[in-house]
Amino acid sequence: MSLLKDILEFNTSFVDEKKYEEYQTTKFPDKRIVILTCMDTRLVELLPKSMNMRNGDVKIVKNAGALVAHPFGSIMRSILVAVYALKADEVFVIGHRDCGMGSLDSKAVIDAMKERGIEDETFSTLEYSGINLDEWLTGFASVEESVAHSVDMIHQHPLMDKKVPVHGLVIDPGTGKLDLVVEGY
Repeated sequence: MSLLKDILEFNTSFVDEKKYEEYQTTKFPDKRIVILTCMDTRLVELLPKSMNMRNGDVKIVKNAGALVAHPFGSIMRSILVAVYALKADEVFVIGHRDCGMGSLDSKAVIDAMKERGIEDETFSTLEYSGINLDEWLTGFASVEESVAHSVDMIHQHPLMDKKVPVHGLVIDPGTGKLDLVVEGY
């Protein structure tokens, strides 16, 4: 049986048994917070529980490394939408210890792409177009520096309300302990 079929069968039962009712809330975050964090699987339940957050309390934006890599990319757009359209009053950037982006090897990722069938022509076209894949696929050396960089990108963004505090933290994925990197007040 395929994973998709398993998920759809479970979903049918979930809906039929009205298990969704305990999760019903509005689109506005009750605690008026937007969190940018990593997509790491260890944080799915740990992060909200370690912060006393429940369904409906916060907006959570996830990407590899909790990075704001481009000031006008989808991550920054999501944060601005959370602040201006969804009533978030504070921003939290939360990286984590033992992050895969801290040890990302761009050559290994490119080799994996080639093994899965991405042609050399594609890499040549991207290089010709000015895209440096090695740089784009490089992680960071320090999670604290990376978090501080993302906090600064958000806080200094020309469209960000300067009265909105932007905090930076690092969570331990083993214990849930949060360490403050940047206090935004």
